[in-house]
Amino acid sequence: MLLDPADGSLGPLLRVADDRLGGGAGYGRHPHRDVDVVAVVLRGSVRHAWGREAVAGPGDVAVLRAGRGLEHDEIAGADGAHVVQTYLRAAAPGGEPAHDVLLRPTGWVDLGRADARLWLGTAGPDVPPGLRLVAGDDRVTATVGEGPVPGDGVVLVWQLDTARPAWAD
Repeated sequence: MLLDPADGSLGPLLRVADDRLGGGAGYGRHPHRDVDVVAVVLRGSVRHAWGREAVAGPGDVAVLRAGRGLEHDEIAGADGAHVVQTYLRAAAPGGEPAHDVLLRPTGWVDLGRADARLWLGTAGPDVPPGLRLVAGDDRVTATVGEGPVPGDGVVLVWQLDTARPAWAD
């Protein structure tokens, strides 16, 4: 069975992107509306060109809540950036846009929403179950699983409420 974000089978999850930007490169100014984007910086740094223009470095988690809409860009630092971005349906559609940077969190990251939880840590025996994104050896792999995660690397675990949402009926 294929999972399709449009049918609600992935709950709030819309997309996961493994992005690599060269030094000083950006995505270009672009709009978002009614989406929450959670970006984990694995290497380098990214400057968010909107609002207070916060900079996120290695291990930081940037949370963009587009709400009723905004236009922005993200620009890599001089050494480039490797970022995993997860796009979720907005927790508060039509709300006020916001951007926050959480400095090097580990364990469960408070995203302020009941339908999606993020855990951030390293490979090993104590990784919680869920959708696991493992960044190691310059690549990111995704699997659903539980139990130990072997090897080295940064691990992101998403636990998602995949109950069929009312809008999908």
